[in-house]
Amino acid sequence: MHAIRLHAFGPAENLVHERTEDPAPGPGQVRIAVAAAGVHLLDTVLREGMQGPLPAPTELPTIPGREVAGTVDALGEGTDPDWLGRKVVVHLGTAPGGYAELAVADAARLHAIPAGLDEAEAVAMIGTGRTAMGILQFTDLGPDDIAIVPAAAGGIGTLLVQHAKNAGGYVVGLAGGPEKVARVAANGADLAVDYNQDNWATQVRDHLGGRRATVVFDSVGGVTARAAVDLLGKGGKHIVFGWSGEGLHNGSPLTFTAEELAERGITSEGVLGPVMLRKAGGDIRVLEERSLAEAASGRLRPAIQRFPLAEAAAAHHALETRATMGKVVLIP
Repeated sequence: MHAIRLHAFGPAENLVHERTEDPAPGPGQVRIAVAAAGVHLLDTVLREGMQGPLPAPTELPTIPGREVAGTVDALGEGTDPDWLGRKVVVHLGTAPGGYAELAVADAARLHAIPAGLDEAEAVAMIGTGRTAMGILQFTDLGPDDIAIVPAAAGGIGTLLVQHAKNAGGYVVGLAGGPEKVARVAANGADLAVDYNQDNWATQVRDHLGGRRATVVFDSVGGVTARAAVDLLGKGGKHIVFGWSGEGLHNGSPLTFTAEELAERGITSEGVLGPVMLRKAGGDIRVLEERSLAEAASGRLRPAIQRFPLAEAAAAHHALETRATMGKVVLIP
């Protein structure tokens, strides 16, 4: 098979498209003929050899990637034969191997792809979608809400905008540059604003006409997040799930002291990791199933930017320079 392999930690150019041995499924596993492989921002951190929510690989070369969708073409010993030939999507967990024409996964992790979804859409929802579902556990949006979504043209931001609109809320979507702003407006945001403009917060404040935001979905941190939080009213929520705004690899989250929160009359909560899993009852599959169901029903529509598998380095570079819109997916 062909795969993307990383022989040495470093820049995106270290991702090499080459031929390697076909993997074989072990007991309780399946092999998947990959039709779509998800690219996550975390992949760029691991490629550099840096520690993130997951440890960097200890053995090189490695095949990156932890989200795949395709057709089961081989079974390991003891695996349910009903999986053979089925279209499936799976998050591989901590094990890499997704950037390839063939990938091995534990059968217990598999989901059948719902009718109406293609493989690229399914792979977007198994990772990015499940995170969006996890974030939304921490707020119950309704018609009285005004939500601010920084990075609204990204994979998660796109889904948060759609969910907030489905709930009847008013949505302010922030994005960098005219093309992304146009995409956010087309996605349904009531107001789409370019956060590269120095006066963007004033534009939002003037547009709201005295109303105050009720929730900020913060994945950027830094000065953009602080300006967004300044638009919150009493009782507002600052929900943190990233801090990429001032450098993908070295950004910092926006934090507040208890005294600052009390003075503002708001809450601020980080929602990634164990806290998100506990909220889902300790079962990440709950979020995956909910995500896939939302997409299959048409309530959520993932935005996808496709790259050929051989151009994985270009996909990483585009992510790192904020040149992408939606979920980045590799197509073998």
